[in-house]
Amino acid sequence: MAQFTLYSSEGCHLCEQALVLCRQAGIEERLTVTDIVNNEHLAERYGMHIPVLERQSDNRQLFWPFSLVEIKELVG
Repeated sequence: MAQFTLYSSEGCHLCEQALVLCRQAGIEERLTVTDIVNNEHLAERYGMHIPVLERQSDNRQLFWPFSLVEIKELVG
């Protein structure tokens, strides 16, 4: 089963919405939520784009805004 990373930041309301969508898609058990704030590289890469959902197997990413349908397509 594919694993996923949700790049986010504490207090980000869009990130909270993305997490709800991930739960609805049924991937919560396969999801790692990564706060970008304490990682300079991630903050530089994703700072203006969070939330970002990434499938770890091939690094395919969904940048916000994304929908439940798009998450389900990413899950396969």
